[in-house]
Order: sequence, then structure tokens, then C-alpha cells
Amino acid sequence: YESTFIISPEVPAEKVEELTAKAVKIIEDSKGIFKTAQQFGKKRFAYPINKLREGSYVYTEFSGSGETINALENFFKFNDLIVRFLTVKVEKKKVVAKKTAKTEPQAVVPQEAKTTNDGGKIK
Repeated sequence: YESTFIISPEVPAEKVEELTAKAVKIIEDSKGIFKTAQQFGKKRFAYPINKLREGSYVYTEFSGSGETINALENFFKFNDLIVRFLTVKVEKKKVVAKKTAKTEPQAVVPQEAKTTNDGGKIK
């Protein structure tokens, strides 16, 4: 899962660190596996949210169950310093192997020689 949350801009940097640490602790306490957290600092909003024009963004990656998600989102919902949050399930990327064998080039047919299904010429 990926979770991004926005903290009010009036909150000092130490408190942002503390809120991030609390989110990580909630993930680990609810049997989730924490992967990474990044703080992107203060960014300007595209539109005002609760009369605020900017906020401190924090991004986290983790894996866990529905219990982990519920615990983390309850923390976000009931914390007044967190303005917005979004949690998204990340699908594993499928690896597609490229063909290494050489394939013979196909013959190129001139446009005027191509025909339609009914036997008529394409114009």
C-alpha cells in the first residue's frame, strides 16, 4: 500500500517527524510491514482546503491487511493536524520478457494492392 497524508502548515518540523513516527508505529503495531517514508516538505495546494493554502506532505509505503489500513486511517481521521490523506493499494508490476530470437521481416504490401474483405480495392 501507499499512503500520503498532508499535515497543517503551522505544525513545526519536529511535530511532522513525530506524526510520521506515530503512523509508522501504528502500521507495525497492527501487524503491517513498514517499507519507507518520505517527507516532501511544504507544498502549495491547487485550491484552499479548510482555508489553508499549503501543507506538509508525507508519503509512506507499507504492506499489511485490512486491519492495518483501518488503524492507520482512523489515526488520520481523528487527528486534527492532518488535513487530508489517501491510501492506495499498489498492484505488483508484471514483468514481460522480450523476445530475443530474431524474427523474419514480413513483406510490405503497397497501399494500392491491399484489398478489403469483399474483394474490392482500398482507395
